[in-house]
Amino acid sequence: MTIKPDPYAIIPRADFDIPGKSHGLIDVVRWRYLLNLLVRTGVTTRYRNSVLGWTWSYVRPAAQFLVFWVVLGIFMNLDKGIPNYAVYLFSGIVVINLFSEGFKNATTSIVGNAPLVRKVFLPRQLFAVSAVIVAFVHFLPQVGLLLVVCLLMGWIAHISVLSILAVLAGMIIVMVFSLGLGLFFGAVNVRFRDAENIVELMLLLATWASPVLYAWTMVEQAVVDRLHWPSWLVELYLLNPITQGVELFHYAFWRPASEGMISAAGYAGKGMIELPPNLGWNTLWTFLIAVATLLIGQFVFRRLEGKFAQDL
Repeated sequence: MTIKPDPYAIIPRADFDIPGKSHGLIDVVRWRYLLNLLVRTGVTTRYRNSVLGWTWSYVRPAAQFLVFWVVLGIFMNLDKGIPNYAVYLFSGIVVINLFSEGFKNATTSIVGNAPLVRKVFLPRQLFAVSAVIVAFVHFLPQVGLLLVVCLLMGWIAHISVLSILAVLAGMIIVMVFSLGLGLFFGAVNVRFRDAENIVELMLLLATWASPVLYAWTMVEQAVVDRLHWPSWLVELYLLNPITQGVELFHYAFWRPASEGMISAAGYAGKGMIELPPNLGWNTLWTFLIAVATLLIGQFVFRRLEGKFAQDL
């Protein structure tokens, strides 16, 4: 009787992967074909069976901008000392929208894909990463609309290389930060669904905790001048990655588009706001904070992902 040789006998056991073993975010690169499929699915299905379709990517931020501009800019006079307040407001709103959509969708990505998580093994980080990338895709039409408005206001005449770099830095900081938070709360949300409510509260505060609707100097005046609290609280406020992302977009879009108005005599001596000090150093520090958040989120995610299938 002939004994057939085992074809796998010559393969070292060390070359086999343990089923269910994850390599973290490295698997996102290794499984990039699946990441591409998830992104395409997320982009194409968002407005499925919708009459307006991709037009909603313009309508929603436009409606949000109009409400804030009318209520805060016209009724409450928060535009005082801020030339070209409409561009100032909208350039901050698009950053908040990128963070909000990426963070929220990443938080619910595991629970939303429960059938896949329960039945087959695949790197679960793919769901959170794809959610942030889909948010970035939906963010692009808003930036395009902002760019068109700025071009009509003479933005191109005052643009610089630093402005372009500021846009890229702002997007990277916000996306990395939202991914880190999304991994953390997405993992916790599988066991405790209260995480979704916590995220909703955080997103509600995010718009007001960053200089989107107001100037950062108002925070400085309130904290230092009126309350007489230590000035390092203002520095801590400016080290919020979302605050830094908003200010980088102000530097890239609002500042060049408003250059003529800023230099006009009508704004001289009226307390016209300035960009925060140490904007370059704060960009570095907030990037490191965003990376640290990503590492913490990845650590918590990997510690909890082994029980995702059972908890779902």
